[in-house]
Amino acid sequence: MEMEEAAASSSSSSSAPTPRTRKARRSRSNGESKKSPASSRVTRSSGRQLSILAMFSKGSNKRKSEEVNGEVKQEKSVEKEEEELEEEQDEKRIKIETKEGSEIKDEITQVKTTPPAKTTPPKCVDCRQYLDDPDLKFFQGDPDDALEEPEMLTDERLSLFDANEDGFESYEDLPQHKVTSFSVYDKRGHLCPFDTGLIERNIELYFSGAVKPIYDDNPCLDGGVRAKKLGPINAWWITGFDGGEKALIGFTTAFADYILMEPSEEYAPIFALMQEKIYMSKIVVEFLQNNRDVSYEDLLNKIETTVPPAGLNFNRFTEDSLLRHAQFVVEQVESYDEAGDSDEPPVLITPCMRDLIKLAGVTLGKRRAARRQAIRHPTKIDKDRGPTKATTTKLVYLIFDTFFSEQIEKDEKEDDKENATKRRRCGVCEVCQQPECGKCKACQNMVKFGGSGRSKQACLQRRCPNLAVREADEDEEVDDNIPEMPSPKKMLQGRKKKQNKSRISWVGEPIKSDGKKDYYQKVCIDSETLEVGDCVSVSPDDPTKPLYLARVTAMWEDSSGQMFHAHWFCPGSDTVLGATSDPLELFLVDECEDMQLSYIHGKVKVIYKAPSENWSMEGGLDMEIKMVEDDGRTYFYQMWYDQEYARFESPPKTQPTEDNKYKFCMSCTRLDEVRQKEIPKVAEPLEEGDGKMFYTMATKNGVQYRVGDGVYLLPEAFSFSMKPASPAKRPKKEAVDEELHPEHYRKYSEYIKGSNLDAPDPYRVGRIKEIFCNIRSNGKPNEADIKLRIYKFYRPENTHKSMKASYHSDINLLYWSDEETTVDFRAVQGRCTVVYGEDLTESIQDYSASGLDRFYFLEAYNAKTKNFEDPPNHARSSGNKGKGKGKGKGKGKGKSSVTCEQSEQEPADLKLPKLRTLDVFSGCGGLSEGFHQAGVSETLWAIEMWEPAAQAFRLNNPGTTVFTEDCNVLLKLVMSGEKTNSLGQKLPQKGDVEMLCGGPPCQGFSGMNRFNSRTYSKFKNSLVVSFLSYCDYYRPRFFLLENVRNFVSFKRSMVLKLTLRCLVRMGYQCTFGVLQAGQYGVAQTRRRAIVLAAAPGEKLPMFPEPLHVFAPRACQLSVVVDDKKFVSNITRTYSGPFRTITVRDTMSDLPEVRNGASALEISYNGEPQSWFQRQIRGSQYQPILRDHICKDMSALVAARMRHIPLAPGSDWRDLPNIEVRLSDGTTTRKLRYTHHEKKNGRSSSGALRGVCSCAEGKPCDPADRQFNTLIPWCLPHTGNRHNHWAGLYGRLEWDGFFSTTVTNPEPMGKQGRVLHPEQHRVVSVRECARSQGFPDTYRLFGNILDKHRQVGNAVPPPLAKAIGLEIKSCVLAKLKEDTMETSSPEKMETAD
Repeated sequence: MEMEEAAASSSSSSSAPTPRTRKARRSRSNGESKKSPASSRVTRSSGRQLSILAMFSKGSNKRKSEEVNGEVKQEKSVEKEEEELEEEQDEKRIKIETKEGSEIKDEITQVKTTPPAKTTPPKCVDCRQYLDDPDLKFFQGDPDDALEEPEMLTDERLSLFDANEDGFESYEDLPQHKVTSFSVYDKRGHLCPFDTGLIERNIELYFSGAVKPIYDDNPCLDGGVRAKKLGPINAWWITGFDGGEKALIGFTTAFADYILMEPSEEYAPIFALMQEKIYMSKIVVEFLQNNRDVSYEDLLNKIETTVPPAGLNFNRFTEDSLLRHAQFVVEQVESYDEAGDSDEPPVLITPCMRDLIKLAGVTLGKRRAARRQAIRHPTKIDKDRGPTKATTTKLVYLIFDTFFSEQIEKDEKEDDKENATKRRRCGVCEVCQQPECGKCKACQNMVKFGGSGRSKQACLQRRCPNLAVREADEDEEVDDNIPEMPSPKKMLQGRKKKQNKSRISWVGEPIKSDGKKDYYQKVCIDSETLEVGDCVSVSPDDPTKPLYLARVTAMWEDSSGQMFHAHWFCPGSDTVLGATSDPLELFLVDECEDMQLSYIHGKVKVIYKAPSENWSMEGGLDMEIKMVEDDGRTYFYQMWYDQEYARFESPPKTQPTEDNKYKFCMSCTRLDEVRQKEIPKVAEPLEEGDGKMFYTMATKNGVQYRVGDGVYLLPEAFSFSMKPASPAKRPKKEAVDEELHPEHYRKYSEYIKGSNLDAPDPYRVGRIKEIFCNIRSNGKPNEADIKLRIYKFYRPENTHKSMKASYHSDINLLYWSDEETTVDFRAVQGRCTVVYGEDLTESIQDYSASGLDRFYFLEAYNAKTKNFEDPPNHARSSGNKGKGKGKGKGKGKGKSSVTCEQSEQEPADLKLPKLRTLDVFSGCGGLSEGFHQAGVSETLWAIEMWEPAAQAFRLNNPGTTVFTEDCNVLLKLVMSGEKTNSLGQKLPQKGDVEMLCGGPPCQGFSGMNRFNSRTYSKFKNSLVVSFLSYCDYYRPRFFLLENVRNFVSFKRSMVLKLTLRCLVRMGYQCTFGVLQAGQYGVAQTRRRAIVLAAAPGEKLPMFPEPLHVFAPRACQLSVVVDDKKFVSNITRTYSGPFRTITVRDTMSDLPEVRNGASALEISYNGEPQSWFQRQIRGSQYQPILRDHICKDMSALVAARMRHIPLAPGSDWRDLPNIEVRLSDGTTTRKLRYTHHEKKNGRSSSGALRGVCSCAEGKPCDPADRQFNTLIPWCLPHTGNRHNHWAGLYGRLEWDGFFSTTVTNPEPMGKQGRVLHPEQHRVVSVRECARSQGFPDTYRLFGNILDKHRQVGNAVPPPLAKAIGLEIKSCVLAKLKEDTMETSSPEKMETAD
């Protein structure tokens, strides 16, 4: 159980130009054989080299060294003494360190003045340490009685044998001893680490100390033989762990093996780092074995919360130590992967390792060939204790299992073709440059080694890590700018085809003639009779394409010949479903055209499959997956499909009238309706005057506008006489002192993440004074060109007070002005309600909250005098003038406007029952909270496996049954007829659940490239599939799936297609879209994919129109699937009703707290400042502020945060390069620039800019790493490849917005912009909760990281509320339809 740790594997092998294998290295030392037979042995145990993890797991075994000696002499009491001793030593060590600290302090003052390096400072040629480094220490020399190695080894204190025994010869291996109070140094006497590749590069390192017999466990000097200049060291290694915690590290010289005990005082700080590194890699590998999907931030949290084992001389692990040891840690992971199953995905490509590799600039594939074959990994920990196998209903199972296994195989074949051309390796790392081993599974399958050649796997020894990581990274990137492909129009219209008259003959007389056309009912083509209403296949112009399918809606003869009107069907493969669709399923579309009858190929049968009467109770039954028999001429349809928005809906109910039956085309009718609706029209003429005709009303898009109504216009529609203060331009860049801020040169881009500089203005609001058309020369009004005369309203920011005024005002406050302007009716974006506050019968709050698009004013603004005045009389009273139904009317909402209007006018006679909701993967309840605020649902059941989030859900929803268990287990119980679970909680039964919502986690298959059989089986067993099975079993009226934006792109959109495919097969109307939470009233960019579905008979909701303007580059919401671009129904793509919400709006009222603040309840210490704060604090007066707590960052991180300037856009690149005294009493070092940076050149003063040999294009040199610097060394090291790490240690900007709120704010995490705009800390839990739109009264549960995770994983309630309101309007519309239907038959009876 020994592990040979060749120095190469350890923290970082050298940059030596010719890597020699371990055997070659050894043989050199053998060549100088030093008067001992033992030195002829080549490697020790190189045949069974273990990686670190192996040793931890084997801690309980006896050490090999003891077995060799045939006796075990370890006794418990000795261990105890050892522990006590270590504690004493710890105390001593701490004293020593503080003493050293103060000495360093004195040196610092002299160092300060040195100018920045223009050339690489001198290094020791052996140990590669900088000769001018204040921390470079010299070995203090040996005591007089110290012995040379051979002499020492024969000392009787170390001899285990009687003099008459043949000592050395009886060893199979070298003798093993222990050494304590040791120091390691090079031949110049510099104390140096031995794990940085020096031994590997044949640099001679020596060590001194007291050598003790192998059985002596007491690390004090007593009983030891003082020895000098042992060595040179040929190898160092790590062996089985002492009871599993502390590693044993050993050296091999030509004469013996030495196990290290305690370092000397002077060597202790160097040695501690190595122990830290070894222990750290154990934590990482063990953590990742069982948690493959965690993020870098999660790993940091794990490391920071792990208490180091006693006796190591450091008291906490920090991010700095993780980055410092990243190379070593990653190599341990590589070695773990190598020993793993070939079909397990490597740990190396987990998201967390990829982030660490990028951040720390780790060199992959650095192992030497000899070592690579040597690792045998006994510790395979059982992985994936993740969710159980998915519980599925029959229908979902059939779709995912039988339907797609062939599909995946087809894809794999194509992938094989692609892979043949794709490079499988980077070609430059050491792994790629090795020969094939010929022994592993993959090699044995290769043709050249006599195998079948089927598996096409690279030799296991040559799996290129760079490529694996690169592929995993590419897998996650989403490209928003894919060019649009034109949608192929079905036919080249008007193409004449040579008519073959003999094929076609009319049957019977024309049934109708209008003008030039004679309409017929029947025709005979190729001796097959067709009637109007039959379905036909149509030959395409390109004979290689499949036949088109259409319904014949009319037939006639005219000058063009014998014609018919084709209402096209859309095959499933032309919808968003693509190849996942049922090959026999067609969809109705609004596309039709006139064609010659000669194009008809033959008659087909298309059956309408209506949902069954008992549809909602048929979920989960064994259903036949085939809808119709496949005889080549039979198809079916169940849905109408909207190609632009990818909406599947129940077919429209439009019926022909008696007189247009012979030529009725549903597509024509609907297209015509849409066109008519869009055409602006005027009505109710008033009078004529002044060359104009005036009207009381105009309509557009189904919305009526009357004189006195409020209207939305785009910001360009008019300007104000008050010139706006020029927008806050950022101050011109001052020249920066490059010596003090050496990284500032990286900030050349003007763009600042999270800035609102380019956020558009909200809509202009006006009130209609007149509606008119100009009168033409012929005396008739030109009704095609409608004009509005409007009064302009000012928003607070449009007055001379500018933005400051808007921050304190309500977002729906306006000022009346008597300024007027004329606009085109076409430019109107929608209708809104604007009332004079004093005219309201309810409070302004109630009025504003009880509907959308509601504004109020209390004063008028006079731009000339810059005064606020009482509004004139005509401004007030007009509220009801010529408006018909009084106020309260007013919704301009694109397509869904009609239903909205009604719902606002007649809530009185319809009481809306709340939908009984089941929230799966509910988290702490953001989605349910938003739905409750919308008043659409009550969550009666929630499922959440993670206990802290489930507890939070319970706190906020005491009436909900919260199941803290696996959703698969619950579904299994219900499907098997159980009424309660093991805890006696009542399970929802079929028919109970009216709305199902949730956000299933998607780890395991979330990449962008194709499914392969492994990722596909992950998907088949995923929570997405379980969630769809819940939907199939319960058949709720509404279904909502929420996920990250990339859900719609995972596996080339396959995950999205399969999801929709399942819903369509169940009979659901469905659609998908991407929404930006920032447009619904939070100061955060968060794009989310939403899949919506509605049962047959319900109305499928639209996506809610944005309420707030937001930074345009965060609002890319279109989705490309199979080269087709889809948008949602949202029309407010540029502007919106309200201004954007900022960080200042969100949290400027919260009291100041410090790094690590932990008081769970404090007082607000002040009133809310902004509209958002008034909303979020709620109407109940709450003096107590909860969870304004923030993570306690280490001393070094705290110092970095203190030194980030307060200017917008500040981040790590603004850090000064100085020495700082930390809160723990230690002092940081200055970052040294030691290499010429090829890419960025030198600073203006000619100083170097590189921090590692890789800046010059060479391989990284581990000796170049620096730590404990204010500017983190790894950021300039890898910055050129990663956009200069823009945003790490970034501050939020008061006038900007949050980046996506994460589950764990870390300054060097994926989302590094987490510093407060002014305070030196990361954002607090409450600030994150506000950025998500959670009310202050919303309770969270657990420790600080639990709370951060609950908030970061949630759906922002304001986004959920906006979606909830859309669902609510659909429920209302249906309720109204149903009441109309039930009331109409009676009327007819009375008429009889």
